[in-house]
Amino acid sequence: MLPKDNRLAKVRDFNLLMKQGRWVNGQFLDIKVLELGKAVDFLPKKIEVNNFIKQLRLAITVGLKTSKSAVKRNQLKRQIREALGLLLKGSKIKRGYYLLVVARKEALDKNYAEISQEIELLLKKGRLI
Repeated sequence: MLPKDNRLAKVRDFNLLMKQGRWVNGQFLDIKVLELGKAVDFLPKKIEVNNFIKQLRLAITVGLKTSKSAVKRNQLKRQIREALGLLLKGSKIKRGYYLLVVARKEALDKNYAEISQEIELLLKKGRLI
């Protein structure tokens, strides 16, 4: 489980990420990245800018198109969550970003080691490590 401070949960934050973020594509995973320092103009007035820029929030999606089986989707989400959690514990991911990890159909055939490598590769591509 990701720490509560690092979960992207509000609809407002998802909308901001989807409108202003950029895609980093891999073989079987994609990551949508939003640098919070560049999104200050879109903030609600109640939020303090310094605290907003220093946060790191993550979300994981595995859609129905990936697999109709909830068991397979949940297993893939758990593997992605674990790989991201280890990177968070090691403080390897830079702060000041919103991340959305999207799994594609090809990810179902991969094991944990391949998923972990793909996530690290995508984070390096996006300059987050």
